[in-house]
Parts: sequence; C-alpha cells; structure tokens
Amino acid sequence: MEKKNIAIIGLGLMGGSLALRLHEKKLASVLTGVDTNPAHARIAEEMELVDRVVPLEEAVADADVVVLSVPVNVIAELLPRVLDRVNRQIVIDLGSTKGEIVRTVDNHPRRGRYVAAHPMWGTEYSGPAAAVRTAFENKALILCNTADSDADAVDWTRLMFRKIGMHILEMEAVAHDLHAAYVSHISHITSFALANTVLEKEKEENTIFEMASSGFESTVRLAKSHPAMWVPIFRQNRENVLDVLNEHISQLKKFRSSLEKENWGYLEELIQNANGIRRILG
Repeated sequence: MEKKNIAIIGLGLMGGSLALRLHEKKLASVLTGVDTNPAHARIAEEMELVDRVVPLEEAVADADVVVLSVPVNVIAELLPRVLDRVNRQIVIDLGSTKGEIVRTVDNHPRRGRYVAAHPMWGTEYSGPAAAVRTAFENKALILCNTADSDADAVDWTRLMFRKIGMHILEMEAVAHDLHAAYVSHISHITSFALANTVLEKEKEENTIFEMASSGFESTVRLAKSHPAMWVPIFRQNRENVLDVLNEHISQLKKFRSSLEKENWGYLEELIQNANGIRRILG
C-alpha cells in the first residue's frame, strides 16, 4: 500500500489513536496534525503522535489524505470548507452520525473526494493523552454512501482501515444513524441517566466509591464521556435517539410494573428475554 501524506484534523482520542496506528503500520510518509486547542497540539507533538502541527490551510494543501476527527457539529461546518480546498486529496470523516454531515456536501463539486466513515470504537476519555495504541483492532468500520464517492478514494480508505485492523461494513447514511442510535447512542444516554440517578439519590460519595460493584462501574463508565462530543451527536440524530429512548422507557416501565405488582413470573420472563442477547454477543 502506497504511503501518503496524511493530515489529521482534531488530535483528541480518536485522532490521536489513529495517528498511533498509522505510525505503527507505516502508512504515512508524513503525518500532520491540526488542532485549535493549544494544549492538545502541544501534547500531540510531545507524544510524537504527529510529525508537526500546522494551520488547517497548510495541512490540507500539503496532504494526500485529510481526516476529520472532531465533534460532529464541527465536521458538518468544516467539511464543505475542506472540500473547497481539495483537488486530488481524499477527505475522510470519523463522525458518529452521518445523515446531516453527508447532506452538507450532497451538491458539492468535489463530493467524490469525500468518504463518510464511522469507526465503531471509542472510550470514555478525551484528548491526545488518552490515545490507545490498540485502537480499532478487530472493530467494525461503517462506510456510508460509497456510491457518491470516487472509487479510488473508497478503495484507499478501505485499505487503510483494514491495515489498522478493522473489518468493513457499508450502508446508507440514514440506516447508519438509525442503527447507531440503537447500539451506541442509547448506551450513552442510559449511562448518563444512571449516573445522574445515583448522584441524586446517594449523597455519600464515599459510599458510591466503596460499594459500587464492577457491574455498576461498567454501566456508568460511559457517563464520563465529554458533553462537547455527545450533545452534537444527540442533536444531529435526535429523531432516532428519541425513538430508541421511548422504547427503552417502555421496557423500564415493564420492569417497574412487575416489581409494583410483585409479578415475579413476569420479571423472570423479562430477564430471560434479555438473556437472548447472548446469541448475538456471546
């Protein structure tokens, strides 16, 4: 696979982790970073995640590949501006929503140079210091609306993500946002809500710390995620998130009802039905 000059815009968890993988797999001849946060830029350079940090215009002009790894509201605003500046370059975004982002460039004359991608990986941490060397290994990458992208751009994108250990799925942006709401976005809302519930009811912080089981800790892990990332995701995918949230509330009401009515048989049925997830997740 031919090495490319790659520019990563956004040197947080996702961008920093991608930089580590690109270095490790020797996929970049030059790896340039862009970040408006001076602390992130400094840390990324100190950690040698990128070869250098430069202004956006310089990064795009010198790159063969531009990767947008910033919150989805910033991607929607930045993507048309980046495409305005490209000729041969491949532009890839890593956003967790796709519908609104894709629509911003539907009629752009350089639309073919853009590939919509969503790596199904992440942690609750943020910033370049949180970058993970094993990120993306054996995880799924969703490519959306590839028929609207140039074949060479899609082919190179597929190869890059396969080289860093991902397997590829393809779907339309609308379908992606629906499925993401059910398997990713609702998990974060549930975690945020559970954390708020415990913080509201249990005022003794030491008690939470000492008594919290591994089950509780794993369930609320996502509640540490940064609002600057997740508010825009929920906003862009509002309708789908509301749909899954309404269903989730319906399921919670079933559990409440079984407890209120002391209907232990129904409670057991609800749990047994939930155990069916083993067939899928193992």
